Order: sequence, then C-alpha cells, then structure tokens
Amino acid sequence: MLMYIARRLALAVVTCVAISVLTFIIIRLPPGDFVDAYIANLASTGSNITADQAQAMRVEYGLDRPVYIQYTLWISRVVGGDFGVSMMWRRPVTEVIGDRLWLTMIVSLSALFLTWIIALPIGIYSAVRQYSIGDYFFTMVGFIGLAIPNFLLALILMYLGFRYLGLSVGGLFSAEYAQAPWSFAKAWDLFKHIPLPACVLALAGTAHQIRIMRANLLDELRKPYVITARAKGIPERRVIMKYPVRAALNPFASSIAYVFPYLVSGSIIVSLVLGLPTVGPLLLQALVAQDMFLAGTIVLLLGVMTVVGTLISDLLLMWIEPRLRLTGHS
Repeated sequence: MLMYIARRLALAVVTCVAISVLTFIIIRLPPGDFVDAYIANLASTGSNITADQAQAMRVEYGLDRPVYIQYTLWISRVVGGDFGVSMMWRRPVTEVIGDRLWLTMIVSLSALFLTWIIALPIGIYSAVRQYSIGDYFFTMVGFIGLAIPNFLLALILMYLGFRYLGLSVGGLFSAEYAQAPWSFAKAWDLFKHIPLPACVLALAGTAHQIRIMRANLLDELRKPYVITARAKGIPERRVIMKYPVRAALNPFASSIAYVFPYLVSGSIIVSLVLGLPTVGPLLLQALVAQDMFLAGTIVLLLGVMTVVGTLISDLLLMWIEPRLRLTGHS
C-alpha cells in the first residue's frame, strides 16, 4: 500500500509540472499580449499610447524576453509563493484573488454539501423502492434538474424573488456590507445570502448523483452476497447499509477529482448572472485582457486542484474497495 501511495505522489508531482507548462503555453496562445489588449482597450475609449510607452510596458512585465525565459521566471516565482502582479489590476495576484477564492470555496462547498446530503438518501430510497411512486417522482425531478441549465434557474429565482417577495436577489452581501471589513454582522449577512447560489449550483449535480447512486446500488442489490445475507435472516437495513451502499459509493469518491477544481472556479455563468464575487468571473476578465499572471495563476490552481482531487479520490477508493489495497501491495 505504501508503494501505491508513493507512486501516486510521484505521478502527481510530474503531472503538476506538465500542467504548469501547458498552462503557460495556453495563456500565450492568443495572438498579441497584454500590452496589445491594453492598447486596443484604450483605442476604444479614444485614448492612445506611444510606441516607446508600449515597449516600456513590455519590458516592465518581461514580455520582451524569450518565451522559455518568461516561463522559467514565472514558475520559479510561483514555487516561491510569488504569483506576480496582475497586469489588469496592477496589484499582486494574491491580493486580487484574495477574498474571492474563499468566497468561491464557501459557495461551492455549500453546494457540494447540499448535493450529497440530498442525493445519497434519495438515491438509496429510489434503488430500494424501485418502481414505487416515490422512485418515479424522484426520477422525474432528476430529469428536470438535468434538463434545466443552472443559469436559467438562477434567472427564474431572481425574478420570482424580486417580483413576489420584493427581495434584491443576487450577490453574496447586502449593499451596506459589500465593502465593509469582516465582522460577525458581515459573516451573518453572507450566511443569509448563501442558500440561493448553493441551491442553484447543487441542482444539476444532485440530479446526476441521484441517478448514479440508484443505478450502482441496484446493481449491487442483485449480487449473490446480498441474496445470501437475506436468506440468512439478516435485518434488511443491515443488509443494505453494510456492503451494497458502501460499494455503490465508489462513484462519489471518484467524483472528488472534478469537485476540487470546481471549488476554486465555481460556475462562471451562474456567478455572472447572480453577480457573485467569485473567482470564475475574474478568470474570464483575465483571459479577455490577456493578463498572463492572473489568468495563469487561476488556471494553474485549477489544474493542481484536479491533481490533488485525483490523489484523494484514489486514496478513498483504496479504503472503500479492499481489492485496490491488494493491487497497491503488488
């Protein structure tokens, strides 16, 4: 098992290095650079800068150097914890991301928690009570959840809240707390605003996980060991919860690899619709402006979180599935 973990850790490190290279290449793929995008933005407002000023900006941000030197300087600073200065905001990247990262994680974790506490019991019920009225009802709700885009649900809830309840739906803070320093009152205001975006983000994920849990548990309940356990007179609740449910949890553990980057980025479209101060819209702005340091940091962070999620998923699967432990020893 230790060799299995060691191999996974070594592979994770190599993958992170490859991700850093790919991230830098992707950020550099669009024609031009940040200075070109900055000049075009100025031209749209009727302003302009001289060629010498443009060259000075390229020298300031190191854009005049060869690509491989730019990558070396960038990754060496990243390893040291310095993610550079955002060209668009003219502030350190860590300050620009700042609270947005924590707010994104709070919203995404709330949505993830809501997804699991709803999907697990409903998925188990639908499998155990197959073809019952409840099963048909939850199946219908699941298909509706998969069919409705999250951003459309957000628009509907915003309209209903404003039209019938007189609520200003959107954002994570009331107007008086948006720029205020952190306090208990601001934290409580955030807590009151969390349910709406969490429900919107959780809808499609909940429907998807219900279907997965139902299908996997149905497959397990038809296996010989379950039939044997029932024949021995073991209580039904124990027969279901002891092994079949545990085996059916494998897809939940596998999905952690995709959950971790989602915790960082959230849903960009939903965040734009609801006006959420999360990382997703910030990434979109950075990509449009070709802000290499800001966009590169966020994309790199997403890639690293995917690798970390995959590693944790592998370890959880090894704990849930005993056969993987034997594979790890070999």
